[in-house]
Amino acid sequence: MTTKDRILDAAERLFARDGIEATSLRAITAEAGVNLAAVNYHFQSKDALVLAVIARRVGPVNERRLALLDACEREAGDGPLPLQGVLDAFVRPVVEIFGGRGRDFAPLMGRLYTEPSESMEKFYRSEGEPVAERFIRAYQRALPGLPRNELVWRLHFSMGAIGHTLAASHMLRILSNGQCDPSDVEGTVKRLEAYMTAGLRAPVAEVQHAMR
Repeated sequence: MTTKDRILDAAERLFARDGIEATSLRAITAEAGVNLAAVNYHFQSKDALVLAVIARRVGPVNERRLALLDACEREAGDGPLPLQGVLDAFVRPVVEIFGGRGRDFAPLMGRLYTEPSESMEKFYRSEGEPVAERFIRAYQRALPGLPRNELVWRLHFSMGAIGHTLAASHMLRILSNGQCDPSDVEGTVKRLEAYMTAGLRAPVAEVQHAMR
């Protein structure tokens, strides 16, 4: 394993365990067994290291998401997109992290969904926003009667469910006395998709805006 990979692996573990802001470069170098000069040589700054950790895992996830969405769109042709196909393209590649080399990244991805981070915002603007817009358009084709603002709310709630599943999988095991296993990729995907389908298809509630 190269020095660069050791640094990335160590940073990933510590960011997942302690959070990005709470993890120092000193802690990362101790975990990786390298000196600060090695981190500076490969990444120049903590901010650049954070972006590299995210890109290493999220990049392939988004590539797989788009590949599955491409296949769904090809099969649908000019007709409406099946919501199940769009959901599967959106959810499955994230949950599959549990079963692959990115297992240590799963709780970090959960943190990225739920914890504010300047680094994550930069990554989203450069890499995530085009993917998000592509999926919003796909969901609009699958749910043509749902206003865009309402769709964005529901996707926000849905991403919260995904993030919590990844970040707090240990709580699921505790609450179920070990009967629920989030490392069961297929079972987790199906349950998340069923939950999200119900939320996305729910009637639009009337919202009373507070007077200012």
